[in-house]
Amino acid sequence: MLAAGDTMPQLEVTDDRGGRLKTSDWLGKPLVLWFYPKDDTPG
Repeated sequence: MLAAGDTMPQLEVTDDRGGRLKTSDWLGKPLVLWFYPKDDTPG
């Protein structure tokens, strides 16, 4: 788990259109990653 002030690991993910997104493309720019594992579930 990351703590406040930790360096984020480099990630590469697929977006909703099939494109690739890399965190390294956002160096020096604001970036917010939001994870919500219970999306579309009753939980």
